[in-house]
Amino acid sequence: MLVFDHMEQCTEAEVQRMLPMVSEQRRQQAMRYKHTFGQFCCLKSWLMLQELMANGEWTNGEWKYNEHGKPFLEKGPYFSISHCKEGIAVAIDDQPIGIDIEAIRPAKEDLVERVMNEEERLQITGYGLPDRMFTRLWTQKEAVVKAQGVGIRSFEQVQKILDIGDWKVESVEKEKYIYSIAYGELCSISA
Repeated sequence: MLVFDHMEQCTEAEVQRMLPMVSEQRRQQAMRYKHTFGQFCCLKSWLMLQELMANGEWTNGEWKYNEHGKPFLEKGPYFSISHCKEGIAVAIDDQPIGIDIEAIRPAKEDLVERVMNEEERLQITGYGLPDRMFTRLWTQKEAVVKAQGVGIRSFEQVQKILDIGDWKVESVEKEKYIYSIAYGELCSISA
């Protein structure tokens, strides 16, 4: 797993520097973004993914998508990519894995009510830093959904995400962001 949090490097010059370092398919995908931020995250996350592999050759394969829109490489390992304004996170393993990174954000009452179940709402209100707990729980939910490869379909589904399945979820809190990773019993996590 790699986490990149030097977002001050998100510049047009850095995008131009990275473009020749990726496949044509990835270049085209990056340039579909209208803003430098999207282009930078698309390119940087791919280069981070390459770095996680010993030889990196598999990253030249064609990027495909499952029926729910989750990207995968036909002959590559499982991977997950996430980014926010504070950082980029990438994880790989030989079995399903999911990662989510989010900037700490306010625990707005109406949003908490829609996406958290009763136990999670109590955790948020009982915690001294509700914004941090909300963001932690949200990244955990997103990481599990990404590991499942299914996406979020309803508020009812999102309320139950952490109650279903045999996923292990770990979270790391930094000053401005939190990331969570969801993995199965056999995965090994190293930062």
